[in-house]
Amino acid sequence: MKRPKLSPVDQLITLADKALRTLSPGNTQSERESPARNAEVNELSASEQRHSAGLMRVNHSGEVCAQALYQGQALTARLPEVREEMEKAAAEEEDHLAWCEQRLQQLDSHTSFLNPVWYGLSFGVGAAAGLISDKISLGFVAATEDQVCKHLRGHLESLPDQDQKSKTIVEQMLVDEARHAHTAIEAGGVRFPAPVKGVMSLVSGAMTKTSYHV
Repeated sequence: MKRPKLSPVDQLITLADKALRTLSPGNTQSERESPARNAEVNELSASEQRHSAGLMRVNHSGEVCAQALYQGQALTARLPEVREEMEKAAAEEEDHLAWCEQRLQQLDSHTSFLNPVWYGLSFGVGAAAGLISDKISLGFVAATEDQVCKHLRGHLESLPDQDQKSKTIVEQMLVDEARHAHTAIEAGGVRFPAPVKGVMSLVSGAMTKTSYHV
């Protein structure tokens, strides 16, 4: 069924609503239950708890970026099927956003204070990619998800062995992100060359280091 076309004002209101819900703690609901719900509960030392919280804060910021990226791309995508694919991916990423926030609360910590900055930058990048072409936009999704998977694998190795709750969340996120990358390429996305991915890695590294602490 074809959806009605929104006016520019309606689009702005919708985008503002999505941004506020993404950035406001407690406003994101997951469709799937957290994979950590049945994970073993172990006591963490103070240093282990701080480290787990830092890594999960990074993961949460990554999901904030993903929301903004997909919303920006959906706004400027030319083909309806590409726009729908972006919106579907954004909806699936909401589960990750909610899971990470829940885990941060359990670790008695907070989300990154820099999330509004990350959201604005990612939205702009996503919208710009969509303006260039749908193939570039989808390729950017695939390249971004590849970077996310790299970070998640590193987090799995770095998380304390006792923190099974965080580990189970990261494991499921890794499965979903890898699928998103594959889907974007299958939908016609171009594979970015190594130098471009290298620049993206430097940018994501800067976000990771700051979000871990702030």
